[in-house]
Amino acid sequence: MTDHELKPVLERIADALDRLAPARSSTQVLGDEDTFVWHADSQRLSPVAKVNRVDFSLLKGIKSQAETLLQNTRQFTDGHPANNALLWGARGTGKSSLVKAVHAEINANRKDPLLLVEIHREDIPTLPRLLEILRATGRRAVIFCDDLSFDADDAQYKSLKAVLEGGVEGRPDNVIFYATSNRRHLMARDMIENERSTAINPSESVEEKVSLSDRFGLWLGFHNLDQTTYFEICESYRVHYALDISKDDLQAAALEWSMTRGARSGRVAWQFIQDIAGKQGKTLS
Repeated sequence: MTDHELKPVLERIADALDRLAPARSSTQVLGDEDTFVWHADSQRLSPVAKVNRVDFSLLKGIKSQAETLLQNTRQFTDGHPANNALLWGARGTGKSSLVKAVHAEINANRKDPLLLVEIHREDIPTLPRLLEILRATGRRAVIFCDDLSFDADDAQYKSLKAVLEGGVEGRPDNVIFYATSNRRHLMARDMIENERSTAINPSESVEEKVSLSDRFGLWLGFHNLDQTTYFEICESYRVHYALDISKDDLQAAALEWSMTRGARSGRVAWQFIQDIAGKQGKTLS
């Protein structure tokens, strides 16, 4: 049999196999958990039994950001209009901690919990499939992507742009998207300048990438802490976890800790408290 004769036979076999294959289900039965991780390889949601998060009341120095995100999330959970949110700024300033804390705060007194679904940055191309599953559940869900950013030759941002607003279908009414990033425009400044200098039409080339951040209606900026706020965070942990150390001794040790790290942030404060608790044989939970 020649190649010309074999081709239609193979096409008929392929068509027959497609008809025999079971249709892809858009549903997944979710348990009682309210937090999930999206696994792109198996295209399934995996429940998280214990979420690594800080209590909402312990978040210091970001009061305005916390109140704004909590209100936006409450609007969404109650079925009212709300915006996709981009939390951007310095490392360790509480961006991802705030998202997880707001989720817990919203669900504290709800019988029908809001879902929190984490998707990894490299899995963004499978976001349409995740939306398909969440749409079928009918439950309200926040899709959360931590440390979202894109490189110069990365085209995945186009998938995200289409999903957030630009696509024909768009995101379902029962889903909202929250992301954290160290970059306000999700791409490095030198990448933006390089696009301007090398593109045939610089303004259009830059606009295509920068416009991704415009798809987030809510922008929340996070900045490095001053020393007073850093001490307030450490003190709130000391009281909450009943650590056996005086306030003055805590501040002196916290200052030394921050100097060895060369930074003051919520993450540095938490790492310091973990060190103190560990030395005292206490568990932070």
